[in-house]
Amino acid sequence: MAGRIPRQFIDDLLARADIVELVDARVPLKKAGKNYQACCPFHNEKSPSFTVSHDKQFYHCFGCGEHGNAISFLMEFDRLDFVDAVEELASHCGIEVVREENNASPAEQRRQQQIYQQKQDDYELMKQVSRFFQQQLKSSTDKDVAINYLKGRGLSGEVVKRFGIGYISDAWDGMMKTFSANGQANQQLVDLGMAIQGDKNRPYDRFRGRIMFPIHDKRGRVIGFGGRVLGDEKPKYLNSPETRVYHKGQELYGLYEAKQANKNLERLVVVEGYMDVVALAQHGVNYAVASLGTATTSEQLQTMFRTVKEVICCFDGDRAGRDAAWRAMENALPLIRDGFSLKFVFVPDGEDPDSLIRKQGQAAFEKTLNEAMPLSQFLFDKFLEDNPVNTTEEKVALIDKLQPYLHKLPDSMLKNAIVEEMATYFGLNSEKRLLELQKINASPVQKAGKKSTKVTPVRLAIALLLEHPHIVKELGDISVLEPLTMPGIELLTQLLQLCQQNPEIKTAQLLEYFRDTAQGKQLAKLMCWQHHIEADAAADVFLDSIEKLLNDFVEQRAEFLLQKARLKKITPQERQELQAILNAT
Repeated sequence: MAGRIPRQFIDDLLARADIVELVDARVPLKKAGKNYQACCPFHNEKSPSFTVSHDKQFYHCFGCGEHGNAISFLMEFDRLDFVDAVEELASHCGIEVVREENNASPAEQRRQQQIYQQKQDDYELMKQVSRFFQQQLKSSTDKDVAINYLKGRGLSGEVVKRFGIGYISDAWDGMMKTFSANGQANQQLVDLGMAIQGDKNRPYDRFRGRIMFPIHDKRGRVIGFGGRVLGDEKPKYLNSPETRVYHKGQELYGLYEAKQANKNLERLVVVEGYMDVVALAQHGVNYAVASLGTATTSEQLQTMFRTVKEVICCFDGDRAGRDAAWRAMENALPLIRDGFSLKFVFVPDGEDPDSLIRKQGQAAFEKTLNEAMPLSQFLFDKFLEDNPVNTTEEKVALIDKLQPYLHKLPDSMLKNAIVEEMATYFGLNSEKRLLELQKINASPVQKAGKKSTKVTPVRLAIALLLEHPHIVKELGDISVLEPLTMPGIELLTQLLQLCQQNPEIKTAQLLEYFRDTAQGKQLAKLMCWQHHIEADAAADVFLDSIEKLLNDFVEQRAEFLLQKARLKKITPQERQELQAILNAT
């Protein structure tokens, strides 16, 4: 049964992981004093404000506020849920995830078990279906038709194997006969988009008579398929529908394979079809991806720009291809910042990347990619093609139509260059008019400064304890804080108990105990607070803060008891307490 992942395992995992190594593999870091820096991968910025601390095993962006430990980074950067992020980090560290007995209520346990088991069953079934398709390419009665087709497209056995390409015959229920002989898998295959519910509750294969391309997620699990006909039937490509494991707007065909083939990916080329991806890989261009039958989405572009700095869209040169490129450009505009680029290549009429690279070869094709049209040129060329102008009045009107696209671009050197180019093209060469355009298209900046964190003894004690958990040893008995009732004491006490129970605990582990809680949000703010207390003075300042809390409590308690004495409402026990306080002071 799928139980919870033990807290001790998460602590051990975070202790073993190196957040600097993890982040640097995805976002190249530069040493900056004790820490490491980069431009934030979670928002657009010109200068680096994203900091990763090796000592604290913690990252924080001073620009957008994103922060967390190694698990948080994988959740945000790779778009994984918590369990997947833990499993991914464990895989990165070369260890197996362990689970504990589930202490939830029986009903909740059943629900959790059903969700977990369903997910595992779905991935396992999709893997088996993929293997079935691959086996059919080797053993089905009409396999020669499929093999000859693939050979005719110039594909080798090695590349077919690398992409897990398979085949399904034109039989009505060839797959269903294999996977639902006892009827138990029928509904699951329908839910996963592999079958269609027919009359009399008899599902039949969705894919028939097609070359099958498995679609892998970021972790290499099969989540869907694309099928291509062998002849001229329609539709030429048939894709898996949306399912509980497959969301096409978030995935890219070939990205997993590209990462496997390239230790350090530098660019990605986006093409329109599965066969284009595989054909390019066959000829040495093993960094192509396809957008799964949809316009290239913001989520897909964000995934690509988190992987590489250069993305090249290679589409057909016809109207449909240029429109697809325009939609991709619109979705990419908010993501483009200095150092990142989106470029465009349009293949000649009657060609596609597959046919082009077979004719030209790798060197000529990559030369075409190297000479790809930059975003700024495509923006102007396509816009002017769709909006021809002749008079000065028409040019001025066109400037206003361009504004929405420029507003999407973050402030950058690219944006400034586009504005200058626009001013030149439209004959607006005066310095005054150029300044006006730059002002109009400046990205809105929040002028209101962030409120500074008020320094209180509780906040300072918590902030220092988060950064230096070992200083709890200086305090000794934490029961002295039990009488205190001021805000934040309960959270401080929780932290002190955790640090005492786990003497070797690190910052990242400490914060993990409060994930997805209100206290966690408070701790994250204090973790990022610039209090300017040096490490060698942390213990002394921490003890001073605790002493200040105790002194404040004693003063407040004494004042409370004195007030009761003045009103003659004090009890004998309270009088003794007051006398003890006064004697001590």
